[in-house]
Amino acid sequence: MHQQLDEAARRVERGAVGQLLNSTNPATGELVWSGETGDAAAEVAAARAAWPGWAAHSTSFRVESLRRFANVVRAKEAEFAEIISKETGKPLWEAKTEVGAVVNKVQISIQAYAERTPQRKMEAALGDRIAVRHKPHGVLAVLGPYNFPAHLPNGHIVPALIAGNTVVFKPSEKTPGTGEFLVRCFHESGIPEGVVRLLIGGPDEGRALAGQPGIDGLLFTGSARAGASLHKQFSETPQKILALELGGNNPLVVWDAKDIDAAATIIAQSAFLSAGQRCTAARRLIVEEGQEIDLINSLCKLMDRILVDQPFAEPQPFMGPVIDNPSADLVQEQWVNLMMKGGKPIRQLQRRMEDMPFLSPALIDMTGAKERPDEEIFGPVLQLIRVKDFDAAIDEANSTRFGLAASLIGGSPAMYDKFWANVRAGVINWNKPTNGAPSNAPFGGVGLSGNHRPSAFYAADYCAYPVTSSEAELARAAIGQGLRDPNLQED
Repeated sequence: MHQQLDEAARRVERGAVGQLLNSTNPATGELVWSGETGDAAAEVAAARAAWPGWAAHSTSFRVESLRRFANVVRAKEAEFAEIISKETGKPLWEAKTEVGAVVNKVQISIQAYAERTPQRKMEAALGDRIAVRHKPHGVLAVLGPYNFPAHLPNGHIVPALIAGNTVVFKPSEKTPGTGEFLVRCFHESGIPEGVVRLLIGGPDEGRALAGQPGIDGLLFTGSARAGASLHKQFSETPQKILALELGGNNPLVVWDAKDIDAAATIIAQSAFLSAGQRCTAARRLIVEEGQEIDLINSLCKLMDRILVDQPFAEPQPFMGPVIDNPSADLVQEQWVNLMMKGGKPIRQLQRRMEDMPFLSPALIDMTGAKERPDEEIFGPVLQLIRVKDFDAAIDEANSTRFGLAASLIGGSPAMYDKFWANVRAGVINWNKPTNGAPSNAPFGGVGLSGNHRPSAFYAADYCAYPVTSSEAELARAAIGQGLRDPNLQED
């Protein structure tokens, strides 16, 4: 085993030659980053070799290391935001908020680790005590998405490091430059290179990493289809932790809204931020039949004003492109499918440039459709559904296999209580967008949206496991029943 680790480590040091991987700016087609694919086994071996030393450090040592990391990222904000914008196409203002989330994640994770995994000592009989402490798993693999290529994987990596794990991080093949930048910030803060490893590659490298016997768990953010595949793969290794943060077909219900323009703004934010490429984006707008005309008019006026442009344009756009042309093609195919099912376009989905992935925000009435596909359309498409009463609105909100986010706009406190109690989702909001969940609270979903391993503030739960100890200063023992009396002679 040691020989295998040494050989793998040497392969990492000399840089195993792989296939070339390029990332391009979806807004311009220009090359952003280029590098070679890596070796999953070698990266896991390097992380395994570094784990004992990292785990042996005190929690306070690891916390201070992560605080230095936050300072490094803070100092590189402009450079970091620029590469995020170039690789994803998201507006620069939005990329800057993502960098801020990377910084803020450190202090939030420190607080979460203290609250979620505290050491506890309890008195027992005869002066004994019960202790509850937590241990790291070991080597954790992190697979990151392209829509938030720094913030979302960082939300796994930081809690994992604080707990004492080492990490092998594979960024999306669509945003490898951002992943490399993030890992470089960890190393520049003084965290040893073996503690955070970078695996460049595509689906093949991701599958190889997930299948490595040397990992103790995998933390994944991505599609429900990929999550289901990982869940099946890990069913044969129940000793390994698996945390899945997946997508959603999220409902937004508007009912008796007093401020129509405010409601329309929340709808637009929910559905079209990040060009609809958020797992919490509103996909279905559920309204009361006969009371929706003013709301739809206000929403359409706002949609017509939304700027769609490249990330560094002035004035800054609300939306950039989706991640690439194949993704734009898929969204357009899904749009056509909605129309074939009987959907009636209110605002058409348009491809602003034929050879570029710029899509306009779109709204389609699916009330009379013969079938509404229960799928996550990862783009700026919102489906309108009219219902007769509030009970029907709740039923429609639950008409999905997913269960990530849901929001109610308007209504009374009693209606919100009913909505909260009956809607099946992990994030349920009132008069707030479906997206933009706070990092100082748990984040996760049910159904196809996850496997009951919420992230954000609760990430500490899956980065360490509890150990219960019964402890005594002296060994004392007696067997009170079931022993033969030593003073009696055997027959």
